[in-house]
Amino acid sequence: MKKIEAIIRPFKLDEVKEALIEEGVRGLTITEVRGYGRQKGHTETYRGSEYRIEFVPKIKIEIIVDDNIADTVIDAILRTAKTGQVGDGKIFIYDVKDVIRIRTEESGKDAL
Repeated sequence: MKKIEAIIRPFKLDEVKEALIEEGVRGLTITEVRGYGRQKGHTETYRGSEYRIEFVPKIKIEIIVDDNIADTVIDAILRTAKTGQVGDGKIFIYDVKDVIRIRTEESGKDAL
């Protein structure tokens, strides 16, 4: 199993979610996060005054999937989250040793 964490632009969430559902993802967790990458934030102008936004708002999506669909899930995120501009985000992939559903105590793929 794989854990896929994707940091994406907030306005891309609905599009990414629909693509994940089409690929067979049955559940996901999202968190509103703030941070910066290479761009170190950005400058905006409000009523004639410039101010610096150091921590840019993003959405973190966390998904656990079976190994056999991990690549298609990653492709779906890349296809739908990409704008081609700096700040599109990152995808992190981790190996998952086991998953246990608390309610039924099922484990492994059955718990997904």
